[in-house]
Amino acid sequence: MIRNFFIILIIAGLAGVFVSLFWEFGASDTLTPLATHYANNGAAEVGAPNLVTSIVVTYRGLDTLGEVTILFLVAAIISFFLKVEKKGQKMAPPRVSSEIILTASKLLVPVVLVLGIYVFVNGHLTPGGGFQGGAIIATAFVLLLMANPRFELNHRIIAAVESVSGMAFVLVGVLGILLAGGFLDNKILPLGHFGKLFSAGAIPIIYSLVGLKVGSELSNILSNFQDVQKDEL
Repeated sequence: MIRNFFIILIIAGLAGVFVSLFWEFGASDTLTPLATHYANNGAAEVGAPNLVTSIVVTYRGLDTLGEVTILFLVAAIISFFLKVEKKGQKMAPPRVSSEIILTASKLLVPVVLVLGIYVFVNGHLTPGGGFQGGAIIATAFVLLLMANPRFELNHRIIAAVESVSGMAFVLVGVLGILLAGGFLDNKILPLGHFGKLFSAGAIPIIYSLVGLKVGSELSNILSNFQDVQKDEL
């Protein structure tokens, strides 16, 4: 009885908070001073047409590092809890996949991988970026696992790509402090010609590293899920 009373009390308190926020909410019709600076000076300072993703990489690059770190911790925790022992275990015969899925995987996996690379390499020019491109690359491995349930990703290669890309990402950030104006400052390289692929300083490199890291981390999560989903005799 007392427990139910406290639950009702907590729910009522949360309801009061949300009702208060709802009634006091007012939409802003003007940009904040910081947003105004981004809008007026971002293209000239960063040198990239896609200002949204460029802000994520440069002005708010430390936040991006935190997001990548969180994703790494999630992948590590999932790997820890889903770890299975295979010693002495006999696996069931591989399930026969549909001919449609097998054919689709052969045709689509290379296309999906190229699309993922395109998205994070061109993140400073078009909508996209490292996180989106990495997620697209991970979907290619999902299709591979659907077509061949016994397909196993090489954990050593995934770990190597994840570690190298993560360390290189931090190194580029530190170089921004030493050679330019701050952490992940893209001006460690020339800004180049506005709108071209090789422009916006180090942003294409940063996005490529983020894309590889995100893709490897998501693929590692998928691989660990696959390990625990295998049927045993």
